[in-house]
Amino acid sequence: MFPRRHPYLFFLLIMAGLGTVSMVSLALVAMTVSGMDTPDDGDKVGVIEIVGAIVESQTIIDDLKAFREDDSVKAIVVRIDSPGGGVGPSQEIYREIRKTVADKKVIVSMGSVAASGGYYVAAAANGIIANPGTITGSIGVIMGYTNFEALMEKIGLTPVVIKSGEYKDLGSPARPMTAKEKSLLEGVTRTIHRQFVGDIAAGRAMAPEKVEAIADGRIFTGEDAQKLGLVDRLGNFQDAVQWAGELGGIEGEVETLYPEKERPSFLEYIMESALHLWDKGGLRSRLAPEAMLR
Repeated sequence: MFPRRHPYLFFLLIMAGLGTVSMVSLALVAMTVSGMDTPDDGDKVGVIEIVGAIVESQTIIDDLKAFREDDSVKAIVVRIDSPGGGVGPSQEIYREIRKTVADKKVIVSMGSVAASGGYYVAAAANGIIANPGTITGSIGVIMGYTNFEALMEKIGLTPVVIKSGEYKDLGSPARPMTAKEKSLLEGVTRTIHRQFVGDIAAGRAMAPEKVEAIADGRIFTGEDAQKLGLVDRLGNFQDAVQWAGELGGIEGEVETLYPEKERPSFLEYIMESALHLWDKGGLRSRLAPEAMLR
């Protein structure tokens, strides 16, 4: 009776059921054809990527710890493509790399840019390799904010601040900075700068005075940084992997291992597998127009 009373609904239910069966079938085929990723028991070089601004450190710290405790990982490459970031996260990653080099060799590979906090992190490694045109250096500390006092007066806004201490609204954009406040912030900046210089000197085994002489915020190319002792070698990512493999005692071709990503749910895996087969078989290009660059 149901098919007769609701023929269209019945048809949709049948199609939905067939679609589900098809998606599961495609996923099973994908698992059979491509197979699940299985770890190799051979020795490897672990690769950790730091890309973009350094605003958090926990993920990198966890990855370093995991590779440090993995007996199959003989050395680690940290690939940096970052203009820098927060002081705290940079210092935390620096410390974790310093802890790691006590057990395993760590090589830093610099991409297009590894400056400021990016170089802070790199200095902790056993060795640094950069491209000749990599932008690095920028050893320094900066604080800044915008004062909106004139704009607020123009539009008729009057800020009201109630504070418990003289410096509680330090850096307020609604009023000029006092001489005492500026002096306080300059002291904080000098302290962090001293920490920056000291950690680079320790990590690179350089005299603090030598680091201090170039720690004025200027940037360097990878080629110039090598001449100054901030970089050890010139080369690309594959050169860094090979170097790390040699330091780790790996003979022959060096295999790399990246941190394990969060596994997708079963439904997500089915959808991804089905879409992969859809693209691989060229079905999408036959059924729908799509812009292509070749």
